[in-house]
Amino acid sequence: MITIREEIAADVAARELLLDRCLGERRSAKSSERLREGRLPAQGLALTAERDGAVIATVRLWHVEADGRPALLLGPLAVAPELQGEGLGGTMMREAIGRAAALGHGAILLVGDAPYYQRFGFSAAPMAGLAMPGPVERERFLGLELRPGALDGVSGLLRPAGTLVATEGTGGLRRRAA
Repeated sequence: MITIREEIAADVAARELLLDRCLGERRSAKSSERLREGRLPAQGLALTAERDGAVIATVRLWHVEADGRPALLLGPLAVAPELQGEGLGGTMMREAIGRAAALGHGAILLVGDAPYYQRFGFSAAPMAGLAMPGPVERERFLGLELRPGALDGVSGLLRPAGTLVATEGTGGLRRRAA
């Protein structure tokens, strides 16, 4: 049986190994990573799928903003290679979208394979005025409005938002800049 639940601290090492297996070591060089580094995922929107105690899929959403307008950035989505093609990625996407909508978020953005993500309602159209903080293929820069009009007229460079990761410093806990 597969269970989808919120990520817990004990999932971190297995999640990182899964991401390395699925996306390779160059995953940290992607433009989307510039919006995630030094930040925590959006509350309630870091999801893990497990079977028999093993992490088999992950998806996380992150707070971003452009032109003062908030949105979520989805990614990465990863499914264990031996389970790809069985629908688990789609299940993870529907769960993430449903939870984001239930939490009142207005839009989700991502960089990914358009034919795959179009089936969940994502398209390049609402992204015309937006830019990533690094190179991205425009046809892979996609958005989904969870609330009608959430992306109307939005433009500019996407910036990270949300909670910074707390790190140890000489004077106790401090915030690390993104």
